[in-house]
Amino acid sequence: MSGSLKAKRSVIQSVVRTIDRWKSVGVAEVGHLDSWQRSRLGATVVAGSVSHAEEVADAIERRIWATPDVTVLSIERDWWEAP
Repeated sequence: MSGSLKAKRSVIQSVVRTIDRWKSVGVAEVGHLDSWQRSRLGATVVAGSVSHAEEVADAIERRIWATPDVTVLSIERDWWEAP
């Protein structure tokens, strides 16, 4: 990732700003805020269908995987549906 907290925040903020502009998506750094070696991002997708939500989630993953200076350790998906 990066060699300092300032460098890490620059990379993370770039990813967050890009994805957060997407329609029906919210994203934020939610963990490891004071560690320059790690970060945890959380994203929320609101969609009218499961297939659309999956497409958006796939696009988010592709954006993160394609970011220079980022090493992805794991990605988890949790699905919640309105009753």
